[in-house]
Amino acid sequence: MRAGFVVAAILLYPLLCQAQMAESTPQPQGTQQKSEPAEQVKPETWAIHGQATNTWELQPAFYSPFFKVGPHSLWPHANGRETTDITAYLGLRLWRGAELWANPTYDQGFGLSDTFGVAGYPSGEAYKLGRTTPYFRFDRAIFRQTINLGGETEKVEPDLNQLGGTQTANRLVITIGKFDVVDIFDTNKYAHDPRSDFLNWTIIDLGSFDYAADAWGFTYGGAAEWQQDWWTVRVGLFDLSATPNSIYLSTRGFSQGQFCAELEERHMLGDQPGKFKVLYWLTKGKLASYNDALDWSEATTQPPEVEAVRRMRTKYGMGFNLEQQLAKDFGMFLRGGWCQGGVEEVDFTDVDISVSGGLSLTGSRWTRPDDTVGVAFCINQISNQARKYFGAGGLGGIIGDGKLPYEEPELIFETFYNIAVIKYTHFTADYQLIINPAYNRDRGPVSVFGLRLHLEF
Repeated sequence: MRAGFVVAAILLYPLLCQAQMAESTPQPQGTQQKSEPAEQVKPETWAIHGQATNTWELQPAFYSPFFKVGPHSLWPHANGRETTDITAYLGLRLWRGAELWANPTYDQGFGLSDTFGVAGYPSGEAYKLGRTTPYFRFDRAIFRQTINLGGETEKVEPDLNQLGGTQTANRLVITIGKFDVVDIFDTNKYAHDPRSDFLNWTIIDLGSFDYAADAWGFTYGGAAEWQQDWWTVRVGLFDLSATPNSIYLSTRGFSQGQFCAELEERHMLGDQPGKFKVLYWLTKGKLASYNDALDWSEATTQPPEVEAVRRMRTKYGMGFNLEQQLAKDFGMFLRGGWCQGGVEEVDFTDVDISVSGGLSLTGSRWTRPDDTVGVAFCINQISNQARKYFGAGGLGGIIGDGKLPYEEPELIFETFYNIAVIKYTHFTADYQLIINPAYNRDRGPVSVFGLRLHLEF
């Protein structure tokens, strides 16, 4: 199952070694490397980058009083699963400020319990489906236009889905194509990338942000970002899945869609930079209310089914997102949000209220500046309507024990250590403790141990 990852590692290794040799080449005596002024930077016309990530998680057996678990339950017996993904980032500059990117991707593997059983699911590298054999797909196909509006000229470093060059401090950025809504909204320096920092779904993203996506987390849409002085405004319109948690996106244009708006302010706390964001989103689609599903259940004497009572309706929510550098090598984050709890989960996870926060520290204090250690917590909760729905045997997008006699908030603790093995290669050890998985006080607590190997160039 790891054959594809091994092949990728073999192919990437000469490039890693070549890059290290280039960096280690001594400079002639009497010369110094100087940073190039932004005005003199030559824009990249094209770029090829790549990454490969293998994530393995082990969940030891835990206590469960149910003889038969629900179809969306976390399995109580010990089990381990692994996922592999390899991505190429192919970029081309079309004209001044315009970039075109494509991300062909290889995926393979499963999440624990086939990605069921915990609202704050423990692996951001696992999708809502899995396959034993590898398969290919295009995760992203992006057109981006940057329109400079003045201000200081800044250098743009080459990166994944980003060509090196320059831009002005004040600018308008328009992104159109297929991508992940959280590529643009709800980003956070310290908790957002399951390939390098935390792994839990509701720590790397706001748990109550039910963003539009297919089963892999991607959708079609467009976004505009206006950055000016100390603030940025973002708006976006995105396509929903055909039905909640479907592998297919809606084919009726934006008759089913989601509008997102985010306001970001940038500040200094003493001499340390920080950002604070406020997010609002509104979804319109063919969705069910939990009360309608419960009424249907009472009329038919069967467990409630959201599929039977879906109709066009709206769902909305709000959230905040803080990232604050406390020292050059030390930072913190805090997120919180709420969504309309009486309507079923659409495309992310079964959370109506979520609060998360944590700390991130690089290893410069122990002469390991490229290492990172992090610690975080998360509290997830559902609405009273959702509690009754799950208690009557209803199923959500990724949870549903078949009964919920004692509902409590889902509590999650996560910590990791990311080790820089060689340049472009990082190894991470991760641990998560999940209390009341799927809001069920009768089950757990659950420990999840994770290992992650990540290569990037």
